[in-house]
Amino acid sequence: MPGRILVVDDVATNRIVMKVRLADACYQVIQADSGQAALRAARQDRPDLILLDVMMSDMNGIEVCRALKADPETMEIPVIMVTSGDAADSKIRALKAGADDFLAKPLDELLLLARVRSLLRASETAQELALREGTRRALGFDDPAASFIGQGRIALLAPRRETAMAWKSALRSRLHADLPVMTRAEALALPGPERVPDVFLIAANLEGQSDGLSLLPDLRARSATRHASVVMLMPAMARESAAMALDLGANDMIFDPFAVDELALRLEAQLVRKHQADRLRNSLQDGLEMAVRDPLTGLFNRRYALPHLARMAERAVEMRRPFAVMQLDLDRFKLVNDRHGHAAGDAVLEQVARILADNMRPVDLVARIGGEEFLVALPETTHDIAMQAAERLRRCVDETAVALPGRIGTLHVSCSIGVASCGNQPCTAQDLLHRADAALYAAKAEGRNKVTSGPAAA
Repeated sequence: MPGRILVVDDVATNRIVMKVRLADACYQVIQADSGQAALRAARQDRPDLILLDVMMSDMNGIEVCRALKADPETMEIPVIMVTSGDAADSKIRALKAGADDFLAKPLDELLLLARVRSLLRASETAQELALREGTRRALGFDDPAASFIGQGRIALLAPRRETAMAWKSALRSRLHADLPVMTRAEALALPGPERVPDVFLIAANLEGQSDGLSLLPDLRARSATRHASVVMLMPAMARESAAMALDLGANDMIFDPFAVDELALRLEAQLVRKHQADRLRNSLQDGLEMAVRDPLTGLFNRRYALPHLARMAERAVEMRRPFAVMQLDLDRFKLVNDRHGHAAGDAVLEQVARILADNMRPVDLVARIGGEEFLVALPETTHDIAMQAAERLRRCVDETAVALPGRIGTLHVSCSIGVASCGNQPCTAQDLLHRADAALYAAKAEGRNKVTSGPAAA
């Protein structure tokens, strides 16, 4: 779904111009004409990103940004500060106030849209972290989140070692981090996550024209460095390359020549976000993993799925976004156990779980909630898209041969799927499950191996 962006400017013409630019890129735009109006809109409309002008009549953008970041309801919303000047001190104050970036007018549309795309991707990590932490609390696994971040590790990659050493000397007193100097080959040869840097600072012209940019996909393709943050140092006026860097997966970028204080603030912000991302990936590990995972299929179990589904539904209502649920049941599964044994039944369940996991998005909830019954929840998904996804799953299950244990052959199974959704009408997780369950029974009654839509929300 397109992102929802709040544009804050006390000049109507500026807001209109920005709305046209963003609407052309298929973003939904909300407008506010003052700082106070921006704070109200941020709480009421929950935008995915805020474009905030610095100079306004009632309160300046720096004050608004501080207020946004101090409010638990809005602190995770990315903020891009916009101003008619490009003074270094204004940029530093904006970054210290919690802004994610600082752009000068007239805005470069190419860079603006690239930055918006990058920040919207990054904000999903913070939102998902908050969602999972809430679900953990609902399950009674409320371990306090660690607020202390230990010494980080930031790798410096420059065209010449002398340049990297100069960066290190300038940054050493401003960052609580280890600052190793690396070559491209050393960055790509890191064997495992133990000593992988949290952040890479990479010059775009590393060993040749745009060589630093080509390093980005290589880092993302290696398991050891896939989750590290990357800040690109771009040549002045290289606007197209800068936009490309963000779209290739750079977490941030800064133009050369740079102010050391600004670079330090950007690197520090990336260390914090990397710490949050690590918490997200590890949040359901160890003991909690055992409590919320189905041991056979590796999917979430009913204990985790139902409270998490409730939170997903609440969030969809708050954000006014579409939301869909599938209930999937294997057809005549008892015959598999009766004819081929329980080991064969387990093999079928494992294969179906793999199909579900491989065909759904990372943001979707996939769970085994009964013996041969599965649940899929799809945030920000319309009913038509959910029906298409369900048909794709049904077809994959029907067409996949399951290898029987002991290499004694294969068998085919089918499934029935019920789909229910919330669009413009608010609904609860319980209502969605009831309607999806009714649709599932209808699919069984119509001959099985079908996808059926549930009744509309009341």
